Amino acid sequence: MSRVKNIKDDYGFFGIGILNNSDEINIGTLWRSAYILGASFIFTVDKKYKPQGSDVTKSWTRIPLYHYQTFEELKENLPFSTKLVAVEMGESATPLEEFEHPDRTVYLLGNEISGLPEQIVDQCHSMIKLPGEFSLNVAVTGSIVMYDRMTKISS
Repeated sequence: MSRVKNIKDDYGFFGIGILNNSDEINIGTLWRSAYILGASFIFTVDKKYKPQGSDVTKSWTRIPLYHYQTFEELKENLPFSTKLVAVEMGESATPLEEFEHPDRTVYLLGNEISGLPEQIVDQCHSMIKLPGEFSLNVAVTGSIVMYDRMTKISS
């Protein structure tokens, strides 16, 4: 019988994706940021992605993109013991600067026009928000959330 002699103390994994994306460029930008900032995967729900020439890092060769037809399909395919975190403006959302990122997390972003529907937010384990009164571009928002995770977990 073998034993693990040294268990690495790592910080889990995370994925990030967009529900009902309004512009394919957002997926390309999010994918590139996700690769650079340490995501394990990205995903789309309800909308597909078109390859873009602006992806100079060729992120599609580095981390996978999954596509789900519905939110229910995403939920059914969440990795074991993974927290689903909604990123949405709302009074009950935890400000990003106060949020402690779970080790195994999937961040769900809505598009900047309509955001995430309340019935979807209600099914998430938690909800976080960025400062400000107006919605940022969804790829920018995702990049800020990933950067926050990276800096908090590595310190």
